[in-house]
Amino acid sequence: MKRFLFVPARIALHRGSRIAGPLFIILLGAACSSKPVFQDVTVVNTVVQTDVQTREVTRIVEVPVTVTPSFTSIYSPTPTATATETATTVPTPTPTLTPTYSAPRVQILMHSACLFGPGVAYLYKYDLFEGNVLEVIGWQEILSQNHPGIWEPTVWLYIQAIGGTNPCWILSSLVKVIHGNIYETPQYTALLPFSELYQPPKAVEAWRKGNEVTVLWSSVWMTEDDYRGYLVEAWVCHAGQIYFAPVNYNGVNVAHPGLIFQDEPGCSQPSNGRLYTVEKHGYTRWIRIPWPSF
Repeated sequence: MKRFLFVPARIALHRGSRIAGPLFIILLGAACSSKPVFQDVTVVNTVVQTDVQTREVTRIVEVPVTVTPSFTSIYSPTPTATATETATTVPTPTPTLTPTYSAPRVQILMHSACLFGPGVAYLYKYDLFEGNVLEVIGWQEILSQNHPGIWEPTVWLYIQAIGGTNPCWILSSLVKVIHGNIYETPQYTALLPFSELYQPPKAVEAWRKGNEVTVLWSSVWMTEDDYRGYLVEAWVCHAGQIYFAPVNYNGVNVAHPGLIFQDEPGCSQPSNGRLYTVEKHGYTRWIRIPWPSF
């Protein structure tokens, strides 16, 4: 019984309330009453415990609020400074000036015909006059029969007006070089104007007698105005070297025209040739000549 009387006293002490007296009388009455009243005291006891715990919690919470906490800084290492790369000044390369190519130039020595190919065997293209200055874009060395039975190498130049687009061929002895080296240009192969007006010969044969090769073919009918004969482009051996030897036949259009070539032994490559029909507008497709070997 003293237990229940002592607890209310704590309550009155803590609270300082004016209802401490009445509460004491109620509890005292409950002590002399029956069992149900004792259960009410038990409920009060539960309330008291709750009240004390609440105050204890309140006190615990209030203490850290009034005390200035001491915080420990979280260590953050000072980042190591990254070495700044020293900018290296790269010298700007001085551009190398590539010299602009300038084609060799020649001056015409006399009034001359400029042709479709390297040699007198080819069709006329246009005239050149003394004093004309032209540029050289190519050259070709051919074997020419300058005198009956005498074959000699000659150089022909592929030329055009300076900056022009209509080139033609002229013999090198008919010009004077005034700028550059003509042999720095490429060796050129002639592009012939093609004609479908006539057909090439239907038959061609060749035979050898020593160093002479005779080529014979069947004629092609052409009008007198169109007729320009025939062209043989041969590659023959001369002084141990293969030379290009273009020769034309522009004689009477007989049944079996023919030409004779000099072809020596001693070359590593075989000689050969091809035959065209020629009319004033251009050249037919060619047929191969069955060139005789030694």
